[in-house]
Amino acid sequence: MALVKMKDLLKRAEEKNIGCGAFSVGNMEMVKGAIRAAEELNTPIILQIAEVRLKNSPLHLMGPMMVQAAKEAKVDVAVHLDHGLTFETVDKALELGFTSVMLDASTLPFEENIAGVKAVVEKARKYGATVEAELGLVGGSEDGSCDHGIRCTDPDDAVVYARETGIDALAVAIGNAHGNYPVAPTLAFDVLEKIHEKVDIPLVLHGGSGITDKDFQKAISLGIRKVNIATASFNSLTAHVEKYMESTDKHNFFDLNEAMVQGTYENVKRHILVFNEPYQE
Repeated sequence: MALVKMKDLLKRAEEKNIGCGAFSVGNMEMVKGAIRAAEELNTPIILQIAEVRLKNSPLHLMGPMMVQAAKEAKVDVAVHLDHGLTFETVDKALELGFTSVMLDASTLPFEENIAGVKAVVEKARKYGATVEAELGLVGGSEDGSCDHGIRCTDPDDAVVYARETGIDALAVAIGNAHGNYPVAPTLAFDVLEKIHEKVDIPLVLHGGSGITDKDFQKAISLGIRKVNIATASFNSLTAHVEKYMESTDKHNFFDLNEAMVQGTYENVKRHILVFNEPYQE
């Protein structure tokens, strides 16, 4: 179909009352696996990469590949910079053709968070790109290198934040965290419901890996439109590679390549199906 704006996919999700999967990728095989699952299920997705991953997966290599994969996909695909940490990285993503960017200023004081994100919104508008930002603190980090704790998003602050920044999507903190969960988290659905009632832009759930299917679906019923999946895909890829390397067959790069694609494909497909299924009490 086409490379599209993330805002368009979130609008589609809103109309259908479903969640749009945003799948983090780190190499060509993950891009292939995610696109394969989306095409098989005829469901649009978001391909994304977080800034903390760029030391292993450089933006100047990953970005063009992600954008081209989206352009040639048989379904609509948006390409998103997740958890951008600097204006320089956000600018580079926009220049490479990403249709959505995020500046994560959530650890800064409220007014500084607003000011930084507002500057990104102004820049992104020149490219016609969607902007996501985070209010509150989602626990952990994409690469496990730090954890600033969890601070739930205040619904009243969310109203001011959305209005003052002009963002298109708001990532909320409701007890979710990045990385591997020792046990499934207890999500503050009451907080999410209040935010959804007060804020009229799509909401985003970070730290999706490890959340139960039913909790995903309940969150979607309460306004979550973009659901981030990263750790689960990396784990699935690794498990498939380990299984391949443990086999007694003679190993080669091309079968190793396919194991990585398959690991990503299976995880992305599973989550797409979950996000498309309506919540039932």
